Amino acid sequence: MDFRAVALPIGKLLIVIAVFMLIPASVDLMARNSDWQAFLFSAAIIGCIGALSTAALSGRSGTLRRRETFLFVNMAWLAFCTAGAVPLYASGLHISFTDAFFESASGLTTTGSTILTGLDKLPPGILLWRSLLQWIGGIGIVVIGIWLLPGLRVGGSQLFAIESSENTAKPYGRIEPFMMRLLTLYGTLTVTCILLYIACGMTLFQAINHAMTTVSTGGYSTSDSSFGQFSGNAVFWVSSVFMLASSVPFLFLIRLIEGRELNDKQQVFWLLGIVAAASAAIFLDQRWVQSDDPFHLLTMAVFHVASVITTTGYAATDYLQWGPFIIALFFLLTFLGGCSGSTSGGFKIFRIVLLLQFILSLLRRMVFPHRILAPRYGDKPISPSVMEGVLVFGILYAGTFALFAMIYGFFGLDLPTALSASITALANVGPGVGDIIGPSGTFKPMPDAVKWMLSIQMILGRLEIIAGLILISPDFWLED
Repeated sequence: MDFRAVALPIGKLLIVIAVFMLIPASVDLMARNSDWQAFLFSAAIIGCIGALSTAALSGRSGTLRRRETFLFVNMAWLAFCTAGAVPLYASGLHISFTDAFFESASGLTTTGSTILTGLDKLPPGILLWRSLLQWIGGIGIVVIGIWLLPGLRVGGSQLFAIESSENTAKPYGRIEPFMMRLLTLYGTLTVTCILLYIACGMTLFQAINHAMTTVSTGGYSTSDSSFGQFSGNAVFWVSSVFMLASSVPFLFLIRLIEGRELNDKQQVFWLLGIVAAASAAIFLDQRWVQSDDPFHLLTMAVFHVASVITTTGYAATDYLQWGPFIIALFFLLTFLGGCSGSTSGGFKIFRIVLLLQFILSLLRRMVFPHRILAPRYGDKPISPSVMEGVLVFGILYAGTFALFAMIYGFFGLDLPTALSASITALANVGPGVGDIIGPSGTFKPMPDAVKWMLSIQMILGRLEIIAGLILISPDFWLED
């Protein structure tokens, strides 16, 4: 195992994190808030660690092979979550390091769960840092989902590899040209979202924060009431459009903009179809029991469905008060998630499609046992290795959800809260179900042990489980 190949890029990225800390430091300094010192001190510490690591390891040969890549993604998430927690712990929030790490992990994994209350009165630097964590985490998630995980064949994601040796149709030759397109798209979506939010009545500060957490499908807000602080239907439609745009494959968006052939339309059609069906069901249900303006009811239905299925976690109201049918529907949507290669979390739409295709092929074989009826994704047959990856991922996903829910129950959480906390952390959604961690609650009352377990589960969810669990395999640590 070449640990230098793992530590060097982490050191370089820690310097980048330190530079980002100077942004909220500047904002707090201009606002005359003393937390600018906490951000500046944290930037100095994290920057020195990154610089010393880089200086000590640079110039030495190191290659990120398969095992080193697995170790890198795990260590990177832990290192960045720890770095992100330092200014929160050193600030005037007066929170424990457990709470600071939980908030940082929730931000970088774009989960959106929080232990903080009184957001409306928090210093601007803290609010901006939370949003920056999600924005940084969002682009990191896209890079991992498009570049690293397909190459590592995690959970069937090799179906979308753009750089693997088996893919003869490499769209951009090397990863660098694609990364430039990706960063440009991510930045353009963010700036466009900022401008539209301002047009809808947000202040510049609100627009910047909410645009970063919308495009990253993270869900952090500048107010305890989340999107309930805004009025008018326009702002909810802007948010819904950008949440959904950020939950479709970024490669799909790049191809669409460049006029290239769209190879992954099936995921997008399924996602939009599920959103349309769920929104219609909620609209009809609420239209039956409420006398509110029909267009506003439709707006709220689409907004909250988009928020949950994209794992953003915004809320304009406590939708758990809409009745048991709505609660069950939102709980189901929590499991689904967005598309592969996007900022959203969850099980991912393409796996849902592949599992359905696999089940249909099994049923057809029972009727026509002598026919060869392989499952297909779009117009392509699915290879056994991809299908195996999806099935294994599905088993591990269900097992991880159940195991952590049992652990949370052991620490005294009631069954609905334990189940909801487990799936919201694993799917990186944010708010859960129940009075404690629902849309109107926070994770602050949770025991510290539960917060650490939730943080681990959030990171596992972002690593597609397999990339995280592989570290506990004895074979992983054996020398070649």
